[in-house]
Amino acid sequence: MERDEQIIELLKELVKWTKFQAWGKVKDVLISVLDDDEKKKIYYLSDGENSSRKIADKIAGGKDKVIRHWSEWANFNIVEPIPVRGGGLRYKKIFNLEDFGIDVPKLS
Repeated sequence: MERDEQIIELLKELVKWTKFQAWGKVKDVLISVLDDDEKKKIYYLSDGENSSRKIADKIAGGKDKVIRHWSEWANFNIVEPIPVRGGGLRYKKIFNLEDFGIDVPKLS
């Protein structure tokens, strides 16, 4: 059992340093990809629960725009696909903008 605990502690240490090393790179990607307020709002609302239509209603844009952004962001690995009933997908953000000091514009 002691060996398992040592492995867990080493893995925790590895995760801590990996996160530290990647933090700046992730922030750079988020800033460059989410380059306007509308994209930041869509990303913020992409919680895996909100559909593209629901997000589009909140930003006064079309659901096709939301889906297009999700597809682009999936290529950057900043969202993950969530299967939904009926065979479709919606996407969930992987990072919280606030954790990187990126302000989320006010939602109407």
